[in-house]
Amino acid sequence: MSVEIAAVVLVAAFAHAAWNALVKGDDDRLVTLGAVNAARFLLCVPVVLALPLPDRASWPYLATSAVLHVGYYTFLLSAYRFGDLSKVYPLARGLSPLIVAAGAFAFAGERLGPMALAGVAIAGAGIASLSFGDAASRADEHRRGVFFAVGTALFIAGYTVTDGLGVRLSGHAVSYVAWLAILDGLPMLLAAAMLRRAAFARHLAARAWKSAAGGALQLTAYGLVVWALSVAPMAAVSALRETSVLFAAIIGVKLLGEPLGVRRIAAAALVAMGVAMIEWG
Repeated sequence: MSVEIAAVVLVAAFAHAAWNALVKGDDDRLVTLGAVNAARFLLCVPVVLALPLPDRASWPYLATSAVLHVGYYTFLLSAYRFGDLSKVYPLARGLSPLIVAAGAFAFAGERLGPMALAGVAIAGAGIASLSFGDAASRADEHRRGVFFAVGTALFIAGYTVTDGLGVRLSGHAVSYVAWLAILDGLPMLLAAAMLRRAAFARHLAARAWKSAAGGALQLTAYGLVVWALSVAPMAAVSALRETSVLFAAIIGVKLLGEPLGVRRIAAAALVAMGVAMIEWG
C-alpha cells in the first residue's frame, strides 16, 4: 500500500471514530443515527444523479452490503447501550480485521506474511483483554456489551469483504459508494422517523449542524475506505483503518468523560499495533 493510500485510510479512521462519538454521546442514539444517515442520504442524492450506475455485476454486492449494514447499525446501537465508546469500539473494530483477513484469504486469495500473522496475534491479545469483565456489579452489562460488540465486528467484516469485491466489479468506485450510502442509510433513517417521529423532528430542527457534520464524517469515513478497497488489499485496508481504535479511546476519555484505565489504554494500543503490523506485513 502506498503512503498516499495509507494517509487516506487514516483520515477515514479519524472520521469514523468521530461520527461514532457523536452517536454514542447522545441519549437517543437511534434518533441521532437516523439524522446522521438522513444527512448522508441528502449528500449522495446529487452524486447518484450525476454519475452512471455501477456495473450490473456489482449490484448483488451492493444489496448484500446494505443488508449487512442494517445488522451492523442494530448491533452497534445495542453495544453502545451497554458499553463505553473506549471499550466497545476497540473490541468491535479490532476484531473485524482478523475476520476480514480470513475472508479475503478465502474469497479473494489474499495471503498474510509472517509479520502480518504476528500482528493478528498481538491484536487478538488486545481484543481478549477488552473482553474481560469490569466490576462484578456490572458483569451482566459487560457480557451484553461484549456480545453486541463481537456481533458488530462480524457485520463489519462481512460488509468489508462484500464491498471489497463489489467495488472492484462496479466500474466506478464513487458511484458505488454513493449508492451504498443511500441503500444502507435509508432503513435506519426510516426507523428513526417512524419509531421516534417527534424526537426525530426535534433533533433535526435543533441539531441540524450536528446531523450534517455526522453525515459528512460518515460518508468520508466509509467512502474513502471503499475507494481504498478498490486499489489495495482488503486485509491491509481494513487493518489500517482500525487504528481508529486509538482515536476512539482518546475521544471517549477526553470528550465523553469515560474512565481512563491502564488496561483499556494498553488494550487499545495492542490492537492498534497489531493492525499496523497486519497492514505493513
